[in-house]
Order: sequence, then structure tokens, then C-alpha cells
Amino acid sequence: MEIFLGVVSVIGFSLLLTWIAAEFWKEKKLDEQDGSVEQKSSSSTNFVVISNNLISISYLCSCSYEIWKLKSGSVGSVLWAITWIVVTAFVLFSRYRIANDKRKWPVVLIFWWTYSAFFITLSISIHFLTYLKSLKFLKPFQAANVAEFSTFPFSLFLCFNSLYFSYNKIPQEIEQPLLDEKDEDVNSYTNAGIWSQLTFRWLNPIFNKAQTCKLELHHIPSVPESENIESSFSLLEESIFNHKSGEFSMSTALSHAIWRPLAANAVFAGVNTIASYMGPLLITHFVNFLSGDHVDSSRHYGLILPPSKGIRVSITEAIKCLQNYGLNDGNIVNLINVDIERIGDFLWYVHGIWLLPVQVSLALGILFKNLGGAPSVAAFLVTTAVMVSNSPLANLQQLLRSKIMEAKDSRIKATTETLKSMRVLKLHSWDTTFLKNIISLREIKKSCLKGYLYVCAVVAFLFWTSPTLVSLTTFGVCIAVKTPLTSATVLSALAIFFSFNNDQKKMLPNYAPEVPDIAIQIETGEYTWETINPHLKLPSIRITKRLEIKRGDKVAICGSVGSGKSSILCSILGEIPRISGSRIKIYGSKAYVPQSAWIQTGTVQDNVLFGKQMDKVFYKDVSGGCALDKDIKMWDNGDLTVIGERGMNLSGGQKQRIQLARAIYSDSDVCLLDDPFSAVDAHTGAHLFKECITRLLQQSTVIYVTHQLEFLNASDLVLVMEGGKVVQCGKYEDLLADPNGELVRQMTAHRKSLSKLMAPRDCNIEVHKPHKMDETEVTEQKCDISNNCGKLIDAEETETGRVKWRVYSSFLTSAYKGALIPVILLCQVLFQGLQMGSNYWIAWATETEERVSKEKLVGVFALLSGGSSIFILGRAYLLATVSIEKAQRLFLQMINSVFRAPISFLDSTPSSQILNRSSTDQSSVDTDIPYRLAGLAFALIQLMSIIILMSQVAWQVILLFVVAVAISIWYQAYYISTARELARIVGVWKSPILHHFSESIAGAAPIRCFNPEDRFLATNISLIDNYCRLAFHNCAIMEWLCVRINFLFNMVFFLVLVILVNLPKDAISPSKFLSTNYCWRKCNNNRNN
Repeated sequence: MEIFLGVVSVIGFSLLLTWIAAEFWKEKKLDEQDGSVEQKSSSSTNFVVISNNLISISYLCSCSYEIWKLKSGSVGSVLWAITWIVVTAFVLFSRYRIANDKRKWPVVLIFWWTYSAFFITLSISIHFLTYLKSLKFLKPFQAANVAEFSTFPFSLFLCFNSLYFSYNKIPQEIEQPLLDEKDEDVNSYTNAGIWSQLTFRWLNPIFNKAQTCKLELHHIPSVPESENIESSFSLLEESIFNHKSGEFSMSTALSHAIWRPLAANAVFAGVNTIASYMGPLLITHFVNFLSGDHVDSSRHYGLILPPSKGIRVSITEAIKCLQNYGLNDGNIVNLINVDIERIGDFLWYVHGIWLLPVQVSLALGILFKNLGGAPSVAAFLVTTAVMVSNSPLANLQQLLRSKIMEAKDSRIKATTETLKSMRVLKLHSWDTTFLKNIISLREIKKSCLKGYLYVCAVVAFLFWTSPTLVSLTTFGVCIAVKTPLTSATVLSALAIFFSFNNDQKKMLPNYAPEVPDIAIQIETGEYTWETINPHLKLPSIRITKRLEIKRGDKVAICGSVGSGKSSILCSILGEIPRISGSRIKIYGSKAYVPQSAWIQTGTVQDNVLFGKQMDKVFYKDVSGGCALDKDIKMWDNGDLTVIGERGMNLSGGQKQRIQLARAIYSDSDVCLLDDPFSAVDAHTGAHLFKECITRLLQQSTVIYVTHQLEFLNASDLVLVMEGGKVVQCGKYEDLLADPNGELVRQMTAHRKSLSKLMAPRDCNIEVHKPHKMDETEVTEQKCDISNNCGKLIDAEETETGRVKWRVYSSFLTSAYKGALIPVILLCQVLFQGLQMGSNYWIAWATETEERVSKEKLVGVFALLSGGSSIFILGRAYLLATVSIEKAQRLFLQMINSVFRAPISFLDSTPSSQILNRSSTDQSSVDTDIPYRLAGLAFALIQLMSIIILMSQVAWQVILLFVVAVAISIWYQAYYISTARELARIVGVWKSPILHHFSESIAGAAPIRCFNPEDRFLATNISLIDNYCRLAFHNCAIMEWLCVRINFLFNMVFFLVLVILVNLPKDAISPSKFLSTNYCWRKCNNNRNN
């Protein structure tokens, strides 16, 4: 044990010295970049330097004395002396930069000062314990020497200085106080000291704010600069760029972007894993101590680990919190709402890939020490067999998960299309048919979900049964090879099996240089839409003649329905991929009016300006030219009237005229108009053509698609489309002169259609006079849509206060009226009882030799463990059944409520909110919430069983647990209001991201044409940053609670051990041994949960 600890000490000090060297190199590079630093220092910095020098001298003298006089110098004393000398040199090197920049000391120094103060305090405490109790301690924890006594006050000063005064740059005098206050709020995490970061004390202002008022977004500080979207995107973009030469893999790019925090986290994850396996190792020594078998003095080493375990876990969890996160609508919604979050979730478990062999090695090492070689090999083989048996189940889970995602994509796509057309569906009474379609798609997912959850139930059964299988095999081999089984070795092995089992749980056409008098060059080529469906044939555009369109020309495109008029506009814009020929060149800026109007949620003015500055004269001219002035006068709020989602509170003509005004106001060189007169009457169409195309767009090049052939004579060039080709091209008069041309044929067909519609009445038909009708006066009245619009833009409201019991009751009784819940709880109670019974039996039977035969020992253990496995299988199966039924019933209630809701609800609720409920929230109901509630109930049952067991050993433990539960309840009451409000705000702020992204995807062609991508990207980044600041702090406050609860229960464990040690010798019983095992398990559960 001493050799092992010596090797660990050498490795630890080597890593620390390497860390100091890296920080030294970093500081040196900063000096080279910034030049010379003014040599001035503060009194605090001077005292730090003096303290380090005195400590270094003390340890150097002590080490020299031991080596030269006593001839007994140890590796530890040499390492401590070398480290203090290196630390002092680093302090001397960086003291001026620290004083001038007024920033905190490097983390490596803070870590060392804190560690050394803790170690020296511990060493001095052991000295007094040794003096009072005459106890013998392991060499690394022997009595304090003279150097430790003499440097004790200086070490405490360095520790106190590093933890409580290690803040970032202090505001300079020239800075404004208001800016300072804002900066302090924005960077509350960054400005926090090391101790505040480790214990999450920097979150206390948020908790205090939540106690006095309802939390809002502005109450939550921004995330650190290193964690915001721009920084994260830059890292990922750089990683993708550096690896684009090889085969691209998003996982590879992500791993290269975040390898540094992953590596740092790996160190703490490794330390945490090693610490978690110290429990099984030390149980043997502790049980031997209780039994009076004092065979190894290293047992005292374990008594200092439980209290520090919570701190080590908090460091791991703190670093985890700082880690950075041709498709249809259903795919996009799921990608944004579900899949991206799963990438972030994966980072919580990524270290399990390499930790698994470490855990196996640790477990085998402890088993080999306690039981020998043959039982260790048998345990390894059975564990390997269990893991191999999980492989087909894991493959089946992956297959079913893929089918679930495919079914969800189809359902979300259908839901999205239905929500966009809900007004039409209700007016035609088609909503029932579409509802049945969505429910049928949900049924497909339900069948896949049922299979997935039942497979998960089998996996859970194997998860809880594997310790029993490994235990039976190991103990059976022990009997076969006649390895003695004692309470210490058995309980240590059971702890190892439990611990090991618990750890397994998209380039647009480039702008060409300016060419005089040429606006568009159309080269020969072929364009076709891309599709991932090989059976779906989409139309293609073939251009067989090179065209040059001069600046200021007006080009008309006509043709029959489906001839490719809109497609040729998309080809010019670059929206349709080119498969042959040269690219189309556009010189200057461009604007686009699509055939299907695209309107943003916002005011009329915002949609017309589209990010440009207001020019009131030009704006008024454009509004009049687009016949919007009358509409603006009608609305109470004028052009500040808010438009609902997709312009649902506007007519088709109003939407078309707004987007036409947007194109004209952009003052672009080239305007492409896709049938802009189709949604307006003939009078308005003539007004728009005269005012917009011939006057407002007089200087611009205009390409317009039209079915109104009367608008062709005003064009400079006419393109006639048929079958995806330009079959005629020329001036209007020249094309009319060709009697066999396509234009003449279409105009002839047009006249024949009109003549049939306007055929004269039959003279023999009797003409009746119309009946006298009631006359009603029609008065003009302003259309007050602003009031209605107010509802259209109301922000999603959040509930306040605690979750009412009726919500829980409604959820719990939604499946089978809650009849299966008592059965599930009964299964858990019986499982817990039989499991504890089996462990008690084996502890009792091995307390003394030959109490029972070895065959009977294993047989009864197998019977009790098998019974507990049956109940755990029943619990897992019933829980999966209840979860499936609850999810289906809640989905049906939700979707039926949406379809039965009045039009006013659909007008006032953005579709993104409904999609968010139908995707992310429904996924939580499917696979998350039932298991979280069940996990809470199971944890409470386990806690109660441990309290009952411990109370049988010493009634004082009940008082200890009462205090611990009281403190936990106080923490929960202080924590829950903040956590509840933050969780609600996080859910609300996810919808705007989806809404903005969906709106941007719908208007992709106009956005790319007008070139406001940077503005849209900035809006999207702002929305994501707002969501991330909420999600970051939501995660952090959970860790705030975990740190405190973990530390609390580890302290309880420590005090329980103290109580057990001080019990009378005649109070030794199997329950005393077993209580140690279960108390350690509960602490391990808190760490993993």
C-alpha cells in the first residue's frame, strides 16, 4: 500500500509540475506579445511572494536536514521541497503582471495553495490525534514535521487569499459605474473566485432574486464569452475548415473543437472513478476493524475520503456544466428541437467509453486482493458475458430508436402542413380527416415506442440482475477452490459488483464584376430540382439560347400552366441546381417577389423596410404605388399594425402588395416578380403595373411572370415558355407577327376561352324582372385588426408558483386510472426487501465460519436474489406499459384540443409553440418524465429502507438522518422556486428559435435574394444565446444543489462510520456490517444521479 501511494504521489507531483511549466510558458508568451511590464506590485502580492519564499526555505531546510543528518530523506519531502521552489519561482515571474492587470493568480497556483493548506492542516490534526490516542497512521499521513508547523499560518494565508480574493480584472477609474454594474452582472460566473466557482456560490444572486419576484430573462446573466454562440461557432467552423481536406465527419469536427475541455474533464472523471472504487476497497478494512481483526494499519486512510468525496464530484460536475453544445419540415423541427440537444447530452456520458476498462481493472484488482485469482477471473468472464448479451439489445434499441425518429419526422411534417392550412381545413370540414392521419402516424410511432420501452425494460432487468449473477458465480468459484468467505470480503465484493454495474448505466451564384449596360447574362444550360426520392420526377429547365438583358429592360415571361415560368426565375436566382452549362450572371443587387407570399411576423412597416433605413418620402411613394395607402388608413395603427404569423390576418392581395412594396423599397438593380398580379383584381393589377413597373421601377431591370397577356405590350422583351424551354424570344410586335408562334397560339386560346364565358344569351329565354330587395345602408368603417393582432403577438406566458397537485394527479391517473402505480411501488418494495435480505443473509452466514454450509449459503442467496430479480422485471415491464399508455393518452388529448380549438386560438398561437409541444415536450412525456418520477419514488423507498436498517444498529442514526433530511428539505425549498421558474422560461424561449428558423426556411429564396443573411443570422444567434444563458444557468443550479446534497450525505456517511466505530464491541452484528455497505451505496447513488 505504501509503495502504491508513493507511485501515485510521484505521478501526481509530476503532473502538477507539468501544469506549472505550461502556465509558465503561457505567461512568457503574453509578456512577449505585450512587451515590458511596469515593475510595481501591491502589498497583497508582496506578502504572497514573501510567504512562498519562507515556505520554500522551510521545506528545503527540512529536506536537507533529513538527507544529510538523519540519512532518512523520503520521496515525499523531496517532492514537496521541489514543488514549493518551482511555485515560488513562478510567483516571482508573474507577480508584476498580476499586480498591473489586477487579475487573479493562475489556477495552478490556487490549486496548489489550497491543496497544501488542506494537507498541512490534516497532517497537524493527525499529529494531535496520534498524541492523544496513540494511533498509528500510514506513512503519507504521519505526524506533522517542523516545516509543516512553521509554515502553517503562511499556508492558510495563501489559501484564503487565493479562494476569496481571486477575482478577474478590477474596473479602472475611467470606466463608468453603470457599465461596471452591467458588466458584473453579465459576467457573474467569470468574475467569481475559484471557491465561488467550485461551490456555485455565484448563483446565489439568482436564488435571492427568485425569492422576491418572478424571474425574467433580464434577471439571468449572460453566459461567459467562451461559451456564447459566436465563440462556439468559430471553434466548430475552424475545426471543420482544418479537416475539410479529408473525409468529413461532424463527430470528428466536434471532438477537435472541444478537445481541451474534454481532456480537462477526463482528468476529473478519472479521479472521480478512482475515488468511487475506494469504497469497496476500504469496506474490507472497516469490517475487519469492527470485527476486531486489526491486520492492516492502512485502514485509517479511508476515513478521510468520504468527506472529500463530495468536493471531488462537484469539480467533475462543474466542468461538465461548462462544456460546449434536402429536408422536410418534420426533419428540421426534430433536428432543431431534439437531435441537437442529444449531442449535448452525449457529452455527459462520453467518458464512459474509456472509463469502462478503467473500472474493470479497478474492480478486478480489488477482487484479486480480497478473493484471489480464480474468483476474479470468473467475475470478469460473467461480467463480459453480460455485456456481450447486451450488444444485441443495444442494436435493437438503436434500430427502434431510428424507426421512432422516422415516425416522428413524418408526424411533425404532417402536423406542420396541417397547422399552416388549418383555417382552410376547418372551413371545408376536412380537419377530421387530417386529424385521423396524424393519429395514424402517431400509432406507427407508438408501436415502435412500445418495442423500445420493453427492450429498455429487459435491459433494466439485466442491469439489476447482473450483480446477482456475478455474485453467485464468484462465490460459487470461491467454494469450489475453497477460498475463505468472510463478512469483509463478501460485502466488499458485493459493493464492487454494485459499483461496476452502476457505472454502466450546406453556395449561391457569386456576384460577377460590373459590366456596362448588361444586367443579366443567361447562358445555355440545364437546371433541375434535386430530390432524394428516385421515383419523384421534377421538372427541369433547358436554356438553348444565350440571352443578354440590358439595364432598365422590362422582360415579360408568359406561358401555359406548368410550362416552367417560376422555375426559370428560380434558375436565375440560383435556387435550382445547374447540371450543365455556364452559370447565370446577375450584375448588381436583386429583389424577388415569389408567387406564394412570404410575410414575416411583425409590423407592415417592418415587412416593407426589411432592415433598411426609413426614407419617409420614398416610403410614402412606394405605399401609394402599391395601393397600400388605403389599407394603411383603414387600420387603427396604420403601417404599425402587427401582422400575424405568415400574414394570416391579411388578404391574399394585401400580402402580395406588401411583398411587392418590399421589393421596390429595396431599390435593387434587378427585380424578379413571379406573377405579382395574380392575387389582385383587374383594376388593382392595372394600377400596380402602371405605378410599380413602369414608374417606380423605371430605372431597374424587371423580369416579371404574368398570365395577363395585356401586360406584354409594355415589355422590351418577351420570353414564351413551353415544356421547360424558352420556345420564343423577342419583342412583343415581332412575336405577334409570327402566326405559327407559341404566343399567337396562346392568345388565340385565351380569346376562345373568353368568348365561351361571354356568350350571348338565348333570345327565347324569358327574362324576369328582379324581385324587389331590401335595401341596407352600407357604411365605411375602419377595420380594427390591431386589437386582434395584439393576441397574435402575445408572448407565451409561463405559470408561476408551485406545480399544483392536480397536475401530478392528472398525470399519474392518465393511464389505467393509476391502478398500476401501487403495484409498481409494491414490486419496488419487495425487490428492495429481498435484495437487502439476500445481502443480510450472506453477511450473517459468513460472520463466523461453519455457521451454515457453503452450499446452503449460496442456495439461499440465489433464491432471495432470484426473487428480487423477478420483482425488478415486473417493475420494469409495468413501468414501460404505464409510460406508453400515458404518452398516448396525453398526445391524443393535446392533438384533439388543438383541432377542436377555435380559429381565434390558432390565430393567436404561433405554430412553433404547438410544434414545440408536439416534438420536444411529447418526447419528454414518452421516455423521460415517467422514469424521473419513478426514480424519485424508488430513491425514497431505498432511503427509507436504509434508515430502517441503520436504526436497527444504532438509534442515534435516526436523529442524524432527521437532521440530514431537514437540511435537504430546506435546500429544496430554497432551490425549487428558482429551478421551477428557470425550467419554465427555458421551455418558453425554445419556441422563438423554432419560429424564427421555420420562418427563415420558408422565406429562404427571398432572403438569399435580398441579401439580409447577416441580419437574420444575428437575430438567430441572439435567440440562441438567450436560450443558452437560460439553459446554462438551469444546469448550473442543479449542480448547485447536487454539490450540497452530495457533501451532506457524505458527511452523514462519515458520521455513521464514527458512530459504528464507537459502538460497544458486543454490539457487532451482520446488520452493522451491511449498514456500512448500504450507506456507501446511497452516497454512490447520489453521485450518479
